[in-house]
Amino acid sequence: MTPEAVFSIVNLIALLSWVLLIVLPGRRWVSETVVGAVVPALLAAAYAVLIAMNWIGSPGGFTTLAEVSLLFANPWLLLAGWVHYLCFDLMIGCWEVRDARDRGISHALVIPCLLLTFMFGPAGWLMYQGVRSRYRRTSPV
Repeated sequence: MTPEAVFSIVNLIALLSWVLLIVLPGRRWVSETVVGAVVPALLAAAYAVLIAMNWIGSPGGFTTLAEVSLLFANPWLLLAGWVHYLCFDLMIGCWEVRDARDRGISHALVIPCLLLTFMFGPAGWLMYQGVRSRYRRTSPV
């Protein structure tokens, strides 16, 4: 299988997960089980396999931007980096949905945050923090 094929598969899985979060936020099986645990676990496993199979012997590293660029010149490691983003952004989106539900925040206010989190990760989380700051928790942690 090529990096492009794996890229297409993980992107489709992530996209379907985000659609479920947006369309079925009240279903706990979505935010806590399928999208909240199963899909991130699959993405994390894919990440671990990609790293394990491609890390040793690859040039580059994390101490300078030039080394990161060199590391990501390997398409398999670039793909691993992308899967890392997909996984963590999805976990943040799940947290946003669960936290909003606990605080009684209208899902209509969360949807723009989810879309921004899906596309630009930290910017969506920051937007949600702004929305969240206006609401108190309605159920215990």
